Amino acid sequence: MNFASDNIVGASSQVLQALMAANAGAMAAYGGDEITKRVKAQFNEIFEREVSVFFVTTGTAANALALSSAVPPYGLCVCHREAHVIDDECGAPEFFMHGAKLVGLPGVGAKLTAEGVSAYLRGLSRAVKQMPPKAVSISQVSECGLVYGLDELAELGEVCREHGLAFHMDGARFANALVTLGCTPAEMTWKQGVDILSFGGTKNGCLMAEAIVVFRPELAESLDYRSKRAGQIVSKGRLISAQFEGYFAGGHWYDNARHSNRLAKLLSDGLVQLPGVRLAWETQANEVFPIIPAAMNKALKDAGIVYHPWTELSLPAGETVGPDEALIRLVLSFATQEEDVRRVLDIARSAASRQAAE
Repeated sequence: MNFASDNIVGASSQVLQALMAANAGAMAAYGGDEITKRVKAQFNEIFEREVSVFFVTTGTAANALALSSAVPPYGLCVCHREAHVIDDECGAPEFFMHGAKLVGLPGVGAKLTAEGVSAYLRGLSRAVKQMPPKAVSISQVSECGLVYGLDELAELGEVCREHGLAFHMDGARFANALVTLGCTPAEMTWKQGVDILSFGGTKNGCLMAEAIVVFRPELAESLDYRSKRAGQIVSKGRLISAQFEGYFAGGHWYDNARHSNRLAKLLSDGLVQLPGVRLAWETQANEVFPIIPAAMNKALKDAGIVYHPWTELSLPAGETVGPDEALIRLVLSFATQEEDVRRVLDIARSAASRQAAE
């Protein structure tokens, strides 16, 4: 029973079947194959307009290359101080931006606000000694499991336009956010001002398939070259695009995200009914962040449940984690079984009962 992340499980059977079908025979290399052409056309349909699509193998590559197309070496990219791009990618975005910097701002639940970004930008010096801001990057879903609403996205998009900044979305859990909001991909991206998207597939059923989706044409001009220099133009490129073909077929990507979101809600609702348990942040996608008694934390670990402790940095004002408590993260995936969720709840319930009897 491993709830450490949604990238610890393999690929879905539907994605693997598409991959096996694409494996047969010989096809043009480096993305010149018919599968890749079909999938790029699918992205146009999904986003209701013509987009530029660049396939890569990892989310780190997607984020780093996307930001490198938007931020020159002397520029700044504004993000949350706990954003994946600043906290989990070993400086890859800054490396590929050739010296540009990421600056992290605070925000409850690892979310930026239009007001906070505007205040930061207004406070910057306009002297040449100050690196100028060139982009804003957000994580959808945030590192604390929260989803940006369409109004929040629109407000951030307006700030970017006002200041001439590119707006990047790290969509590692794009599908999970999409089903939470119940909107279209277009409504969650370019219609709210997003210029460039890291479109995640790996966490939601793909083997290793991510895409950079560009809505602002000038940001696409250098990405073929940047991708080649980064070793991300794969010779057997059809084996990446085929994963997306299986991923999209019959709404499979939506089904996977609905499954993981539903089980996250099941787990969340069950935990908060127990004495001494509360949520650090509302469960809005496929991650659950409960604050639990230390005894319950020990019981879960002793039972072999795998998950991660989490930082308190972005807790709401006034919320704290006591010395006899633990803030943890549990992540649900397309492959999580409902019986495993119920088993976790049974263990947590037993721990709560024992503590009440002491």
